[in-house]
Order: sequence, then C-alpha cells, then structure tokens
Amino acid sequence: MRLLLIEDEPDMATFIAKNLKAHGFSVDVSHDGEDGLFMATHEEYDVVILDLMLPKLSGLSVLRQMRQKGRATPVIILTAKDAVQDRVAGLDTGADDYLVKPFAFAELLARIRACTRRHTGQTVTDLQVGDLKLSPLTRKAERAGVEIELTATEFRILEYLMRHAGEVVTRIQVSEHVWGYEFESFSNVVDVHVYKLRTKIDREHSKKLIHTLRGVGYVLQERN
Repeated sequence: MRLLLIEDEPDMATFIAKNLKAHGFSVDVSHDGEDGLFMATHEEYDVVILDLMLPKLSGLSVLRQMRQKGRATPVIILTAKDAVQDRVAGLDTGADDYLVKPFAFAELLARIRACTRRHTGQTVTDLQVGDLKLSPLTRKAERAGVEIELTATEFRILEYLMRHAGEVVTRIQVSEHVWGYEFESFSNVVDVHVYKLRTKIDREHSKKLIHTLRGVGYVLQERN
C-alpha cells in the first residue's frame, strides 16, 4: 500500500514514516499543506494521513480541496486538536477517521486497515491467485502449501501484483507504489526485484504466475 503523510513536525513525520515503512508500507512525506495538496491530487495513494495545523495551507483546506477535486482517497486526520468541534469539523469536511496525538502506533495501523477495507469493500484480508496465497496481516506467502520467504520489498511487490491480478502494471506503477514518490524511474532495480521474486514464486512450479511483457511491465495471472 502507498501512503501519503502530510505532517509539518520533522521528528513526528520521521517517526511515523519509519514505522509505517517497517510494516511494509510505501510512504511519501510532505511538510506543508500546499505541497501535500499537490501530491494528494496528482498521485495515487491508498490512504492520506493528514495533520490539521500545517504551514501554507491548513489541513482542513487540504481535505476540502481534495474532495472538491473529486479525490475519494481515504483520509485519516492525525492531530493534537482534540476538541469535539475539531473532530466534527474534520469528519464533516470529508475525513474518514480522526486520531488524536499522542497515539498508539498499533491503533494507527488498525485504522489504516479499517479505512482501506471500507473504501474497497474488502472483508477478506488474504489474497489468492491459483495456489499462491498471501496474507497482508501475517505477512506470509505460500504456494501449494509451502511457505515462501520474502524480503519486505518482495512482499510489497507481490502484494501489489496480486491486488492487480490479471492486469498489466508498468514498471513506473510498481516503483511508485513500492518505493514512493522520488523513486528513480530509469533504474533497473524493479526488474532485479521482480526477477528475484519470480525465482521464489515460479522456479519450482511448471505453471508460471509472474509474466513480463517486454517494454511494458508485468502481469500476475494463471496461464494454461
């Protein structure tokens, strides 16, 4: 999953981003409202985590303009403002959830999962394509009942491919969702990681699941 964190306090932003990445998320960070609004309306994110007290443009203004521009991305307000009227204003402006600082990081993770479930309508957390299974909650992957050891990056790539099973995804789409906004798109690191992932997923099986479309990207699907 690719997240956008809009938080002006550097230490807080570093703490949140570091811990989200440790849990397998790709995270872009913005430190002011204007830049955050641009990123939120020009890039694709699964969830936006938004502070209210931001320089240049307030969090409520960012949220209001996102909704006015038709962006339905789930937004979790994360702020020190805990008055009831602040919560009401945030939710009425279009926030999906509201979490007050200080907070337990486990609660933030739970709220992110809840927001994505509501947004996508998903009630089943595990993903499956053929005999390949992946659990985002336990962070385990297996094929034909045999567990596969994956690095954090390989797990994020596989999760992205499985969520888009049957669809062709480009190298740029993979890089943006796995590494984030500032990834160098001319690098061959995506091909290297996909090659290693394919070795682990397909090497011992006659039916291959991860396919490369030369010059285009990748597709994960069963083929006869």
